[in-house]
Amino acid sequence: MNEAAAAALSQTNFTPIDTVIVVVYLAISLVIGVMVNRYAGSMENYIGAGRKVGPWLGVATMTGTELGLVTVMYSAQKGFTGGFAAFHMAVIAGVATLFVGLTGFIVGPLRRMEVLTIPEFYEKRFNRKIRILGGVILVLAGVLNMGLFLKAGSMFIVGVTGMASEGAALKWVMVGLLTLVLSYTTLGGMISVVLTDYVQFVVLSLGLLLATGLAIASLGWNHIFETVHQQLGVAGFDPTVEGAGFGWSYVFWMVITAGFVGSAVWPTAVARALAMESEAAVRRQYSLSSISFAVRFIIPYFWGICALVFITGSEAGSDLKPLFFPSDGGPAALNNLYAMPVFMGRLLPPILLGIVTAGMIAAFMSTHDSYFLAWSSVITQDIVAPLRRQPMSTAARVRLTRILIVLMGGYVLYWSLFYKGREDIWDYMAVTGGIYFTGAFAVLMLGVYWKGTSSFGALLGLLSGLLMLLGLEPIQIASGLKYQTADGQWVERLTSPQIGLLTVGIAIVLTIAGSLIRPDHPGKPEASTGE
Repeated sequence: MNEAAAAALSQTNFTPIDTVIVVVYLAISLVIGVMVNRYAGSMENYIGAGRKVGPWLGVATMTGTELGLVTVMYSAQKGFTGGFAAFHMAVIAGVATLFVGLTGFIVGPLRRMEVLTIPEFYEKRFNRKIRILGGVILVLAGVLNMGLFLKAGSMFIVGVTGMASEGAALKWVMVGLLTLVLSYTTLGGMISVVLTDYVQFVVLSLGLLLATGLAIASLGWNHIFETVHQQLGVAGFDPTVEGAGFGWSYVFWMVITAGFVGSAVWPTAVARALAMESEAAVRRQYSLSSISFAVRFIIPYFWGICALVFITGSEAGSDLKPLFFPSDGGPAALNNLYAMPVFMGRLLPPILLGIVTAGMIAAFMSTHDSYFLAWSSVITQDIVAPLRRQPMSTAARVRLTRILIVLMGGYVLYWSLFYKGREDIWDYMAVTGGIYFTGAFAVLMLGVYWKGTSSFGALLGLLSGLLMLLGLEPIQIASGLKYQTADGQWVERLTSPQIGLLTVGIAIVLTIAGSLIRPDHPGKPEASTGE
């Protein structure tokens, strides 16, 4: 980062008072983790909160998890680059979640079966080998998926507080935030996650509303729309037009990813359903959460749009324009992930900035704790325990889960520092998550609603998800799916959304074909649950 960029980013309203607000909030989270440690003695309590979560608490904790800081960052990035056209993803998410709530699509039957994890369903429905394979693929995709969470969250912190001028600030913030999350997640498990998510939901909601209102008051509605039209044209409002950065294939891909997968297939969301007190509570929770699933996208998109307007269409942000939109031949553009936090650092006054920053750190923690717990519990419950000849004790399962959480923390720190892909964070997440959910969507949907789905069909469906690896930019370049022309332009033979749609189609076809070619025998002995 050059001196001009460092000087511009250091202009923030963040004060020592705001630091106190943030520190006090973080201390509260740690205290909660310590206090609930004694209630996390069984795996049902540790990863399922004893199945005592009611619909209203479920709404709050699900919103706290799904509206993570990485969600805010990648959504703001999409708003900054795509304008109001990005709102189509929010509409899709809200409508799909409402559909799941009204119908109980996938999550209802899973709760009825009283499974703790999705791979556990694979064993009850198919066999133990499918459970282990499903667990391995889920962990591979899930751990890769959260690889950039830490970096994105830390970029918000250093941007909004003005620490971006320090070369090592980003790394130190990543280490500090990661240590905090690992501490209270390993102590209290899902009970700690649910309680801290509730507190985070309250703080985050207050911060989101106040910051949004102030942004509108500062920039003005008319000026916001006029500037977006001036900078992006029609593409800033219509995701289907050429130059919008989306397109029809992207929209259909979002129906699957931001829509049905985000609400009914992704394990951190499903974990809330499996912790609910009844199937009726699950459906009510999803119906109520449909609004928050849309809002969790809309507000960060709008923040990104406001950052674009502030930087390109206001006198106060004029010094930032050359940094994010440099002239030809000048220095490289500053990473646009910094745009929204820098805008917030200049817009919000002291104290309010501290509250919003605390809310964003809350969002960061609420996502990390749920993801760490989800993937580590899958390894324990669905890979290690089924492979052992002797049953694992409850204490051994909890202990292994806690060790795995710490190991995953080390991986996340490493990946955040060294991954070099240039795709937007949301596109990276959709691709890596697709390694799991493209196959799992087909196997769950057909396994729940078609009795003819066989173990062999499920095997082929789950394995087909590995095709999504072709959507990662380094692999696209290595395989020739993406190449650079003589004039320096990058060309994609197949875009990541197109690869995703093809993979979903292949997974469905292979699951059906495999089930018809090699059906399960009617007299097959019922699989054990591995508990």
